[in-house]
Amino acid sequence: MGKKNWIEFDNQEKKSEETAKVDIFNKRSKINISKQKKGKKGKTITLIRGLDTEDEILLKELLKKIKVFCGTGGTLIDRNIQLQGDMVSKSIEFLRKEGFHNL
Repeated sequence: MGKKNWIEFDNQEKKSEETAKVDIFNKRSKINISKQKKGKKGKTITLIRGLDTEDEILLKELLKKIKVFCGTGGTLIDRNIQLQGDMVSKSIEFLRKEGFHNL
């Protein structure tokens, strides 16, 4: 039997693209992570600010990854990431794992 629909993928290109994405974020200013309750009807949110990049697609990809890691919902508002709940420690752990050291 032949492999009719078999396609081999080279993951090296994807890894280099991901490291390039992290480099774009790392060259920016300090990342600020805080939790807020004000104006959210008593609900706590975690706010991640300082991810200064013009590329909204990169921010959406990072948001998706951090939501999966933290197991919570979130949104992207004005280039700031908002996560539902008190996820400060988990988000710091995730960002350090992704290569962000300017927290």
